[in-house]
Amino acid sequence: MNDKSLHLKKVYVITGVAGFIGYYVSKKLLEQGCKVIGVDNINDYYDVNLKQARLEQLQTFEQFTFLKQDISDKAEMLHIFEEYKPSFVVHLAAQAGVRYSIENPDAYIQSNIIGFYNILEACRHHPVEHLVYASSSSVYGANKKVPFEETDFVDNPVSLYASTKKSNELMAHTYSHLYNIPATGLRFFTVYGPMGRPDMAYFGFTDQHFAGKPIKIFNNGDFKNDLYRDFTYIDDIVEGIERLISQPPKGDGVQHKVFNIGNNNPEKLMVFIETLEQALSQSLGREVVFKKSFEPIKPGDVPATYASTDLLKEAVEFKPKTSIQDGLQKFTDWYVGYYGVK
Repeated sequence: MNDKSLHLKKVYVITGVAGFIGYYVSKKLLEQGCKVIGVDNINDYYDVNLKQARLEQLQTFEQFTFLKQDISDKAEMLHIFEEYKPSFVVHLAAQAGVRYSIENPDAYIQSNIIGFYNILEACRHHPVEHLVYASSSSVYGANKKVPFEETDFVDNPVSLYASTKKSNELMAHTYSHLYNIPATGLRFFTVYGPMGRPDMAYFGFTDQHFAGKPIKIFNNGDFKNDLYRDFTYIDDIVEGIERLISQPPKGDGVQHKVFNIGNNNPEKLMVFIETLEQALSQSLGREVVFKKSFEPIKPGDVPATYASTDLLKEAVEFKPKTSIQDGLQKFTDWYVGYYGVK
């Protein structure tokens, strides 16, 4: 934090606290002595044991309070804000995943639209110093111009998940305008790392390897026109959030801004997979080569994600910097230890 003494006495509400990013943001704040009220419904979208393992670590901190609640319950959200009077809200709870949104649209409307509306209403009735919320790089849809800039046209989402995240940005803008809520949206670009989400490709690839199954690569086996992704290591995401929390948008206009948080260094998917194989080989002390199955690109997937991070650097003097070599090594070291694989 820029002024740590100022923020140590403040209360932070973190939604999605048992989730990947929510856990790491909370841990960082707790390590600094901040008071964190964590909210999560612990749904079973992926392995609940992993969520419980994250929570157990957070519960070792005296300044941590966990509330098992669903953000789609408006009365409960208003009650939490009334009781704990947060100064800062980091809203990370959401139904994640592009492909899952094609099969289960209800979950996205309930969590990402109604849930976010409830958070905005809570901030309206119990004013906060800053609302920081998760958007997504998926709002850029199939934009051809790269790198993606925050000023780009984002009205052509190619998945319901992306639509809900774009809706969140519009809702936050409106609430900021009407009720003077300082709000910042963060467009995350493919976040990865230890204790990450099992539904993400790098985690799934590792699971498939140990299950003796081929990994599915959705690029038609087209190495020349391979998918590009801006892979962003979790520590970089946390540092970006931490710096932004204490920098709410100011000025006479609408107090709402949107920032990309990405690595600004897209990698070919196949290069990422080769790096994951090398990292896993290092962790295990033996050579690992994945069996591979190539399939057509899935509906809702985009060919490239590539973040411009100029605005973030200008605002908080920071840009993500962790290489995929370092980041994936930390992930595979954790995976081998956590699951006890050989």
